[in-house]
Amino acid sequence: MKNQTPSIISREALLATAVVMKRECQRLVSRPLYLFCMVVAPVFCYVFFTTLMNSGLPKNMPVGVVDQDQTSTSRQLVRNLDAFEQTAVVAHFPNVTDARIAMQRGEIYGFYYIPAGTSAEAQAQRQPKLSFYTNNTLLIAGSLLFRDMKMMSELASGAAAQATLLARGATEDQAMAFLQPIVIDTHPLHNPWLNYSVYLNNTFAPGMLMLLIFMVTVYSIGVEIKERTAREWLRQSHNSIWIALSGKLLPHTAVFFLMGILYNVYLYGYLHFPCESGIFPMLLATLCLVLASQGMGVLMIGTLPTLRLGLSFASLWGVLSFSMCGLSFPVMGMHPVLQALANLFPLRHYFLIYVDQALNGYPMLYSWINYVALLLFMLLPFLVAYRLKGALVYYKYIP
Repeated sequence: MKNQTPSIISREALLATAVVMKRECQRLVSRPLYLFCMVVAPVFCYVFFTTLMNSGLPKNMPVGVVDQDQTSTSRQLVRNLDAFEQTAVVAHFPNVTDARIAMQRGEIYGFYYIPAGTSAEAQAQRQPKLSFYTNNTLLIAGSLLFRDMKMMSELASGAAAQATLLARGATEDQAMAFLQPIVIDTHPLHNPWLNYSVYLNNTFAPGMLMLLIFMVTVYSIGVEIKERTAREWLRQSHNSIWIALSGKLLPHTAVFFLMGILYNVYLYGYLHFPCESGIFPMLLATLCLVLASQGMGVLMIGTLPTLRLGLSFASLWGVLSFSMCGLSFPVMGMHPVLQALANLFPLRHYFLIYVDQALNGYPMLYSWINYVALLLFMLLPFLVAYRLKGALVYYKYIP
């Protein structure tokens, strides 16, 4: 009989888990909020962000020109500037003041200033000055227009110098060798198109999924406390917090992992984003992120066993993840304290796995530290399980 005891206990635990899973599935289909947060919202975010950045880079951003030179040379400069893919010359202004006012009103993102006498001074080798102004309040627009205007100014300077050298009897090869003694050959790796959609959506999609997992995990447990159904939930779990959590979260895991498979197939299969390691390592990383996010969600509601406070904790931690993962600002450039805190966000470790696996194509063993970190997030419920059980049994919800 002693040898049969573990199997009986195991069989009873499995049956209890199945009962709780059935109960949770009924709760999921009975509340439209779950359908929205677990299916509709992730799909909407995937489609929204990818279509928003469908072109890869912003194109034809409006700029103005202040051409006080009014020569064939200055008009050629303006035409060349307008030919850049990101730049569209939409307005000509008589002076800098009018152009500045238009930029402050948001009508243009920048303007190019060609002062009077530019062509004459260039021919006389008096070093005329070309000026350009960009609105860097909008970082991407300002940076791209700054690049285009700077390149146009350098090309104009090179053209003027080339004309002078040719006039002095130099051959075209000699002039080019003088103007550009070292030719730079650039090769952007892993994202040669410099596509912002590739850069951003590979983190936005799992990041939004992680945020929704935080919220749904906290809500699904917190609402049991709020509606005073927690004791019934525990009773069906044979008073075991582990059976209760397993039965409640396994249906969530299945749905969220399906949403994770969807964005992986969508990004790497349909949109053909770079994925050097193949899609299966990314699916494993996605499963780890889902389980780690659920573990973090249990920690949140276990630490603050009030629905309102738990959801606040989840939303704050989820939003901070986008900044702390290194997507918007490199972690190595942060303060040392923030560099250490970045490891407390599951999205940070998923982001590093994505860089190693999908972009660089390294073996999975190369990212073992990040996989171990996600495993530790999965084990977080062990820290608050008994505190959470006490809250389920004794806590009186205060609105």
